[in-house]
Amino acid sequence: MVIAAVVTCSMALTGPGLAATDGTSTPSVPAPKVDWRPCVQGRQFDCATAKVPLDYRNPRGRAIELALVKRKATGPGRRIGTLFFNPGGPGGPGTVQMPQNYEFFPREVRERFDIVSWDPRGVGNSTAVNCFARPEQADAWIASKPAGFPVGEQERKTWIAAYAELGRRCQQRDPELLRHVSTADTARDLDQLRQAVGDAQLTYLGISYGSFLGATYANLFPGKVRAMTIDSNVDPQAWTNHASNDDPRLPIFLRMGADLGAAAILDQFLALCGSTTTARCAFSAGSPKATRDKFDQLMQRLREHPVGAWTYGRTVGDAVSGLNIVHPGWTELAGRLQDLWQGRVPQQPSPLPEPPVPNPYTGDEQGGAVLCSDSPNPRDPGVYHALEEASAIRAGDTGRFWTWAAEPCATWPAVAANRYRGPWNKPTAHPVLVVGTTYDPATPYSGAQAMVKELANARLLTNNGYGHSALLNPSSCVNEYESRYFIDGTLPPAGATCRPDTPPFAAAPKPRGGVATGGGGTAGIVS
Repeated sequence: MVIAAVVTCSMALTGPGLAATDGTSTPSVPAPKVDWRPCVQGRQFDCATAKVPLDYRNPRGRAIELALVKRKATGPGRRIGTLFFNPGGPGGPGTVQMPQNYEFFPREVRERFDIVSWDPRGVGNSTAVNCFARPEQADAWIASKPAGFPVGEQERKTWIAAYAELGRRCQQRDPELLRHVSTADTARDLDQLRQAVGDAQLTYLGISYGSFLGATYANLFPGKVRAMTIDSNVDPQAWTNHASNDDPRLPIFLRMGADLGAAAILDQFLALCGSTTTARCAFSAGSPKATRDKFDQLMQRLREHPVGAWTYGRTVGDAVSGLNIVHPGWTELAGRLQDLWQGRVPQQPSPLPEPPVPNPYTGDEQGGAVLCSDSPNPRDPGVYHALEEASAIRAGDTGRFWTWAAEPCATWPAVAANRYRGPWNKPTAHPVLVVGTTYDPATPYSGAQAMVKELANARLLTNNGYGHSALLNPSSCVNEYESRYFIDGTLPPAGATCRPDTPPFAAAPKPRGGVATGGGGTAGIVS
């Protein structure tokens, strides 16, 4: 899950009106009317817009719009209902990423369910956080700050100032919206959408940040859970800092252990690369140790001598992002590293296919608005350099990246008005399936273990593999378990494990898209 750039304030207690966990503590809101029509740019998909309250405590106040996309069940006469999908982030536009990744959903799930996704409030084609009046302003802001993370005192000052400016711009443009893009707000939107499609209970797949959204829904609306798979999990106690009102010592991604998870999978990438030929992994130096040494030498060299715009910070950020999807991501990442080793500017990856909806603006401030208003982070920008150095001791280069990914929250101007911070153990109508991958660069396997312990009734399925999400790193084993669970509620046996279909650096089909992982200070990374 990585996240788009942002900041948080010390979390205040959720107000008394939202303290209940059954979803009935806010005034009742009629389900929105949804008029599905073929999407203009891709007629296999249907598009719609739903109106929901900005503030569920004041349902007659300002309304906002949610952009929706649907692919109808492909099995005639066999439809069970609707599967709602959240691709992560926060800040992942579902109207873009579900169509791009539709073919990765298990075949039986595509046959039996309409698959619906949406751009969460604040994001993409929905009522969105957009802190720039014109695209050129956004481009100029991006160009003003270091890519990846800052290196050296001057870059740190520039980075901190850039994100402080972003927060000021956002506060000036729509301060009310900034306070109403919490995970709890989006969980309530999801329940409105469930009612709008006519399902008595929710069927849901959430990835990365979408796991935290799923856990929030399950505890706000425990009686409405029909089937819920959450993949690449965020530890809810890490996200909320154990619901403490004290200022947090560590930022969110270090509390999650994302730095350690990324370090572990980077080490695996280099070891596996070094164990194969340069025909399969261009960066191979002939052995795991030699390839690890080569990477360290490249990082040291880039600190002093960037290759074009490829600085040390940009390259580490690109490496963390490039580890998300094994095929073709690892092969392409190895090629970029080898280009840099030889002093060449790497080629950009091929663009993703066009979605069936207008390609929306998805700036750092969208994921940031959710992350920073919902999850607490240290409020003093001056502490992040020391936190970076401490994380680098335990996690190396990836620790620097993940520390600075949360620094934008230090100067973010808003705290969410309506948050859910637990408890996480409300008994749900049906059990939850938790999928965790053992080597994940954004949401470590420990997050899945923690999620299973927190939820009242959950089963862990372990994917002994690599990358961010089992959905985009295909495993027929995971798909079969998920299909059975979604269709008839059958859980995998306790202790079940799976493996990916294709090991790293072997021939594999090219994925069509990527699940959002946000981007911390590096737009274009996770989810």
